[in-house]
Amino acid sequence: MERGPLIRGLARWFLGTAYLAAGALHLAKPAPFVKIVPEWVPSPETVVALTGIAELLGAAALLQIWSKDLRQAAAWGLALYALCVWPANFHHMVLDMARADHGLGLGYHVPRLLAQPLIVWLALWAGEATDWPLARRARSPAG
Repeated sequence: MERGPLIRGLARWFLGTAYLAAGALHLAKPAPFVKIVPEWVPSPETVVALTGIAELLGAAALLQIWSKDLRQAAAWGLALYALCVWPANFHHMVLDMARADHGLGLGYHVPRLLAQPLIVWLALWAGEATDWPLARRARSPAG
């Protein structure tokens, strides 16, 4: 078996499992998530519940094996989701840095913020919505 499909499959299962866990946490223990929702977002409790549902549905669609189209739709949805929650991650850092003990600190927040574009890409790649930048270039016939 080629390594590419194996690695993509492992990435898909890793990401799907992570989103399943995150979705379950958003629904079971919403308080920490509600706390980091920026003030300009209406109905933080509802938004956190909806994000948990979105994570669970996205994970289920990403992990299913029957439909590549559904996996690709999940990939786009999870990538968009990751982009949309980025402001909450910035807000979380600002809240923590304002605390006397700096909460989780920059050692957590900076890598977390820098990882967000990678999470967006990983959702698209693992869900087969893109091959960039790992696709081999097609060689043109000599002529």
